[in-house]
Amino acid sequence: METLDLQKLPQHVAIIMDGNGRWAKQRGMNRLRGHEEGAESVRAIVRANREIGIPWLTLYAFSEENWRRPKVEVEALMVLLKRFLQSELKEMLDNGIRFQAIGRLHKLPKDVQRTIRETAEKTAHNRNMVLTLALSYGARQEMTDAVRKMVQRVETGEMHSSDINEALVSGNLYTANMPDPDLLIRTSGECRVSNFLLWQIAYAEIYITPTYWPDFRKEQYVEALIEYQKRERRFGATGDQVALSREERDD
Repeated sequence: METLDLQKLPQHVAIIMDGNGRWAKQRGMNRLRGHEEGAESVRAIVRANREIGIPWLTLYAFSEENWRRPKVEVEALMVLLKRFLQSELKEMLDNGIRFQAIGRLHKLPKDVQRTIRETAEKTAHNRNMVLTLALSYGARQEMTDAVRKMVQRVETGEMHSSDINEALVSGNLYTANMPDPDLLIRTSGECRVSNFLLWQIAYAEIYITPTYWPDFRKEQYVEALIEYQKRERRFGATGDQVALSREERDD
């Protein structure tokens, strides 16, 4: 089996965790059982990410569109989220993991908002890794919110419309002060990005696996990272230009 090159790791991995419901259905189980097993995968991947040494990990945990799901399922997911944060706090503290959440968090239940806030505050000093959960998140909604903030600043005279550039847009997104993802992983074999980090993944490498999220553990994660390391990231340049730039850096 190929080995992982620890000198060529991505700085930021984002994951669309998909397939919990189908995993459960194939086994004749309730969908909630799939979400519970999916939470075990979250634990495994966070731990693996920390051990490997990747500083940023962002997980798509609950989309803006997920509010359309049956009320009983949404409520169960909120309970599972709160329980997960409470149970994992000690490990985050012991391993230097800083927690944060992005999205329209005000739409979450008050007790979940409080747990998110408390977890973020208690881990704020950690520096080894940043774990971000995207909750009540949608990329189009994120960009709409960013445009609204910039328009308000123009209307109040704080800045001119001519001041708006890519850096300013990035600075008004939920992910301000975060690096863009180098690698986007989607489980369950679906070939779409589902309104996730649309601005930020402009040059991310995309890896799609048929594995359902509850079955996605460290072994599958390492496979994705090895595949990433085989890719040549050109950012619009030619392969020859990339090779020349690499040679110049080595000199």
